[in-house]
Amino acid sequence: MIRRLKALIRPYLRKPTLKQVGMLFLWLIVLGSIAFFSLFIYLSRTLPDPESIALRKISESTKIFDRTGDVLLYDIHGEEKRTVVPWEDIPASLKNAVISAEDSSFYKHKGIDLKGIMRAFYRDITGLNLSEGGSTITQQLVKNALLGQQKTPTRKIKELILSIEIERRFSKDQILWMYLNEIPLGSNVYGVESASKTFFGKNTSELSLSESAIIASVLRAPSYYSPYGHHTDDLMSRKNLILGRMKDLGFITPEQYDQAKSEKIVFRPTLDKLIAPHFVFMVKDYLVKKYGEDVAENGGLKVTTTLDANYQEIAEEVVAKYSKINKERYKATNAALVSVNPKDGGIRALVGSSDYFDVSNQGNFNVVTANRQPGSSFKPFAYATLLSQGYPDSTVLFDLRTEFNPYCSPDALQTKDRYGLDCYHPQNYDGRYRGPVTLRQALDQSLNVPSVKVLYLAGVQKTILFAQKMGITTLTDPDRYGLSLVLGGAEVHPVDLASAYGVFANDGVRNPWNFIMKVEDANGNILEQQEDQSERAIPAQVARLMNSVLSDNSARAGVFGYNSSLYIPGREVAAKTGTTQENRDAWVAGYTPSLSTVVWTGNNDNTPMTKEGAGISASGPMWNEFMRRAIATIPFETFQKPDPVSSSKIMLDGNYTYTPDGGMPQYHTILYYVNRENPLGPFPSDPFNDSLFNNWEWAVQHYFVPNPTISPSPSPTL
Repeated sequence: MIRRLKALIRPYLRKPTLKQVGMLFLWLIVLGSIAFFSLFIYLSRTLPDPESIALRKISESTKIFDRTGDVLLYDIHGEEKRTVVPWEDIPASLKNAVISAEDSSFYKHKGIDLKGIMRAFYRDITGLNLSEGGSTITQQLVKNALLGQQKTPTRKIKELILSIEIERRFSKDQILWMYLNEIPLGSNVYGVESASKTFFGKNTSELSLSESAIIASVLRAPSYYSPYGHHTDDLMSRKNLILGRMKDLGFITPEQYDQAKSEKIVFRPTLDKLIAPHFVFMVKDYLVKKYGEDVAENGGLKVTTTLDANYQEIAEEVVAKYSKINKERYKATNAALVSVNPKDGGIRALVGSSDYFDVSNQGNFNVVTANRQPGSSFKPFAYATLLSQGYPDSTVLFDLRTEFNPYCSPDALQTKDRYGLDCYHPQNYDGRYRGPVTLRQALDQSLNVPSVKVLYLAGVQKTILFAQKMGITTLTDPDRYGLSLVLGGAEVHPVDLASAYGVFANDGVRNPWNFIMKVEDANGNILEQQEDQSERAIPAQVARLMNSVLSDNSARAGVFGYNSSLYIPGREVAAKTGTTQENRDAWVAGYTPSLSTVVWTGNNDNTPMTKEGAGISASGPMWNEFMRRAIATIPFETFQKPDPVSSSKIMLDGNYTYTPDGGMPQYHTILYYVNRENPLGPFPSDPFNDSLFNNWEWAVQHYFVPNPTISPSPSPTL
């Protein structure tokens, strides 16, 4: 029996012949074709009538609310605006721009582009998704007008069938005309006539070549390329790309290309009702990236954000108020404000520029998420790093004219070292030097020279890591930064700065900044919800010490006075100013336990303000009024007090006079007394092993000794 079974199975276990393989493939093709055409016939009976192409289903809009869920910030879709424009009123420049951007072989194919379909199919298979299009203009018309945007295998087959049928029933010009009157171009704008009037305030027939290319650019991704969104630079780049494509296809001449490329585009201010426009477009961009353009625009989502409508109203009022004042006083054309709750990271207020609707002044540009140099508002990260290494806030440093390039003369009179590199001897903001100061005094009075010493003692790389743990995301090239980092030599995002200062406010625990509390679909199903992402970023003792230092009004009074804009009577607030070179950026960053707020003032094109436009003057009043009005709704709060910190070691204990064996007083730089890797340990066995020792010591000796023994010669080669 077993032998007979083996004999029956044996032919099937042999290696198949070429003829058998060929027959297998032939049967697969036949059966596949039968299955495909059966599905084709079945789906053909379920398709809508192509003659109904002019009718369009109105989708449900997505709504964005504040944190209460009661205040509507923005209705992404709104009432649909569409004006059908006759074929003859659509300029050839617009028709050709759209063809160049979307379907250059439109007048050659029969509704489908087989190469494009195969390319998209391959990417869908290899990427395990259905995100690739490969669609012709005809297919896009079918998708928008008849089938909707859902991505399923059967929908694609329906789209192909209808595209072929529409190409059979309508001429190419008719199809393109319907498409141009159908395409969605952002929010509630449909069709090129509505887009022309919305974007430029003119009829389609009046569009210039460059404006036509703008409309063709927007239709690829209406939310991302919106003239009123945050990606206008990318919009202009795509416009130029399309103009180049039109030139290559012979639609325009090289001269027309050059002229259109250099044409200045002026957008009409949006008439949409917007609350917190920079914020809602941040939310909208997020929704598009996560859920897709169609779901974000037409999915009927209910989005509950972290924004506090009351705080937002205050923020917009104070930014508008002081922006006018700063423009007259300091020649500052822009300002931004962002406020974060340190306890959950939620953005409570955000104003990205002085006037969102002032497009000519780049009002729709969101400075809150842009790169700006922070000036002295970066200093707290270096001081916090140093405190975490055991240095008490009573540590004494000498605020003296100091050369920090060890290859330059310690008298700080050289400009270049022998290798051609710049010497580095920063000055304080007022050109004065104050001699011995504590860390607390140095930070509160924003003294530059001691702060550079702080960064050197703390370590540049360690400070970068500390700042990154607290939420600064822009320090991506650690090897690029030197000692100027502590004076704001690298860029930060204002929202990152507000979030990072919030780590101090929240006892060292970081809650990454966020703006979404909940997203629900049209049926009320929760798609996502805010989750606890808190993590300890720095020791609680360090945070408490920093809060104590930055809220010490007496320590900063020597520079700012007792009633500066950093002081709010009856409230415990911590704050730090920042000003960059030539007053290009003016900052105030400050916080209470429940609110961390950053204000920036300056010019988008980086032109300087007047010499009076420092952080305390240009941004201080704006920060003060917002915080005063905002925290008036919050019960009185205090920061937790740090544990007492003391040291018996000279320089760390607040003393700088050293009298060994009861002899004559001696005065030395801190490098004489500490090993910066272990400041609480014994005196370093070789106090002269630091590359900057000679330069720091020379400045101290000249401060205390009329006839110093160290001559101002260049430091030795390392």
